[in-house]
Formats: sequence, C-alpha cells, structure tokens
Amino acid sequence: MARIEAIRLFLAYASYMKFKVYQMDVKSAFLYGSIEEEVYVCQPPGFENPSYPDRVYKLKKALYGLHQAPRAWYDTLSSYLLENGFEGGVIDKTLFIKRKKKDILLVQIYVDDIIFGSTKDNMCKEFEELMHQRFKMSSMGELTFFLGLQVQQKSDGIFICQSKYVQNILTKFGFSDSKPASTPMETHKQITSDPEGEDMDVHQYRFMIGSLMYLIASRPDIMFPVCVCARFQVRPKQSHYQAVKRIFRYLKGQPRLGLWYPHDSPFDLLAYSDSDLGGANLDRKSTSGGCQFLGARLVSWQCKKQTTVSTSTTKAEYIAAASCCSQVLWIQNQMLDYGVTFLHTPIFIDNSSAISIVNNPVKHSKTKHIEIRYHFIRDCNEKKLIQVVKVHTDNQFADLFTKAFDVGRFTFLVTSVGMINSE
Repeated sequence: MARIEAIRLFLAYASYMKFKVYQMDVKSAFLYGSIEEEVYVCQPPGFENPSYPDRVYKLKKALYGLHQAPRAWYDTLSSYLLENGFEGGVIDKTLFIKRKKKDILLVQIYVDDIIFGSTKDNMCKEFEELMHQRFKMSSMGELTFFLGLQVQQKSDGIFICQSKYVQNILTKFGFSDSKPASTPMETHKQITSDPEGEDMDVHQYRFMIGSLMYLIASRPDIMFPVCVCARFQVRPKQSHYQAVKRIFRYLKGQPRLGLWYPHDSPFDLLAYSDSDLGGANLDRKSTSGGCQFLGARLVSWQCKKQTTVSTSTTKAEYIAAASCCSQVLWIQNQMLDYGVTFLHTPIFIDNSSAISIVNNPVKHSKTKHIEIRYHFIRDCNEKKLIQVVKVHTDNQFADLFTKAFDVGRFTFLVTSVGMINSE
C-alpha cells in the first residue's frame, strides 16, 4: 500500500505540472488474483454436490479473507500494467509510470483504489480503456476523496483537508457546542504524569487519541500536542483529558484548515529541522521535529521523542537533523521515479554548533558519545546530497513540531507551512 507521504508527493507534483488527477475503483479486486499455494475450501452450504458431498474445492482464484489475496491481486495488477508499457517505481512499488516523449502518466495504487493523472489528457483516456478491458472498474471522475483526504482541485492549486472528518469526531465526542480555543495546547502549563490525579477511562482516552492520529494526515498544526498526549495512554488522568479536550476545542474553531498546493510555486526540495532540549518532563528526553517542502507545498512532517537523553542542545539538534536527513533522502529517491533529481537539498537548522559538527569531517572527541547511526548525515553532506544551512530561529518552521506557542507565533507558523482555511 502507498504511504500517505507518497500520496501528498503525487498531489504536489500534479499541482506543479498543472494536470488533473482522476480516480478509479476496482470491483471485487481480490477475486482477480490467482494463487499459487494449495488452498482448499468446503462446499458452500446449499450448493453441495450430491454425488460428492464430502469433497472440497481447490482454489485457483483468491477469496476475500485469505492472507494471500492482497499479494495475489497486486501481482495480477502489476503484471498487467508492466505488460502494457508501464514502469514500476524503484522505491514505491505502488507507483507506475508510462512515458511518451515529453509526456508522463502516473498511476498510484492503494489496494483497489487507483488515482492517476497525466500531462496529456489522451493518456488518461487510454489508461481508462486499458483497465476496462481487463477489470470491472468504476470510473469516479476527478479525485475528490481518497484515503480520508478531501481533495479540491481548483484553477490555481490543490487544497487538501479533512473537514468532514473533523465534524464527525466533534459530534462523536460531544464537542459540537464547545467553546473554541485559539491554540491546540497551553504554553504555561506542562503535561505531567499527574500520579495523584483522578483516573480517566482508558478506552475512551485511547479512542480519542486514535481519532486525532488519523487527522494528522492533513493537520500538521495538531501533531505535536497529539503526540504529547499519546504518551499517557497507559494511565490517563483527568488533566490529560483536559489537554485532549483543548485540541478538540481548537478543531472546533478551525475545522476547515488544510494544506494548500499552489500551481505557481517552484518545485525545489527543502527541509527544516529543529528540536527542544529535555522537553519530555518524565524522562527528560528531547523531541525531534522536521518538515519537508516541495516549493511552498508541505509534503512531509515528523514529530518524535528521541530514544536517548541529549546532554546538550547541540546533540539534540544534531540527532533531529539526522532524522530529517533520512526523510529527505527518501523523498529524493521517490522523486527519481517522477524524473526529478534533487541534489544539495538544504536542511535549515537554527543551531550553529550542530552545523559545525555536520561540516567537520573529523570526529571530534566531544562527539564520541553520539551514536554512530546519527553520523550518517556527515556522509550525505560530503556526497553533496544535502547541505545544512543556518536559519534564524524566528524563521524555523519546524518549531511547530517541537513545542507549544502563543497565538501570534502559532498562527505565523501555521501560515508559513502552507495551511489555509477553505472558507
């Protein structure tokens, strides 16, 4: 199955090339797959053979419920596309490309849902006819809804949001009439384990966190507070519920916020990396934050508590930069399938010491305590795959994924990463 970042890359490329994205659905997709293993099933009740009532059937085709069914369907579909002039993606195995001179047709597969687009409309029509020849398909026209994402293809860009899902979870958890909040997290009040606090229903708390995690696919503005609240799912307290409630109150005030991919933005890859120091008050571990853009299009973002305790700001920033670098390399390799090559990708960091460590080819004695797996960013820098660039803290957009802010700073960051209100 395609990663959600791959879907956003697909839409970002479509907005840059200014072509429409269409959607198709395969009817009973798993029944097309042929299986190689020996699988037997009993005769269905009411359809037994009177001459051989005790015998079983040997399957040639896959059935829903079989573990082999998804793989068999993918093998059938991929073989059919490869036989008809498509090329499979090197990194993303669910991406298929067909080129004719300067035109390109892109097809992204997610089980039985297919989205596709081309720089030439005739190639899209030919692809639809090709699929109808082999499979029973439902042509759904222009892409409007995919994997929970609402997609609006406008004359000047593509807008991605989950406003319907926001309204559903607000109603489900009883926040439809709540008072809106200006930010998803308070700045002056830290979330602690609160051992003396009143217990919260574990199942209800986890249900709320899970619903918010699904929303992060298009709402980077709530990623940090959701990740913080998710750390207390073992023994949630009422104080933790109040923090989650604050997120829902913020969604109440901003239900239609989403990502905007403009047509007129350039298509250069750049990234921002940042971290706090000891922000997790339980174990004093730092939080790594990062985001990657294609021009003005935010296509990927990360927020993760580091696995080790950093003894300095420099180490925390260096570890965060290494994590951001790995995501940049994945995007670089992914875009090679699109025919786009990125080198010297800038990673903006607001810590001069971390930049010095990356640029220093000699392992200084002061950095021996940093694990080897984080030093690969030096190798990438030497190979000219990335370059680390100093950025002022005020323009560090990855701050959004490492800490809470007041209304002014939070609004600036949300606007800077390309989020707008559909209204």
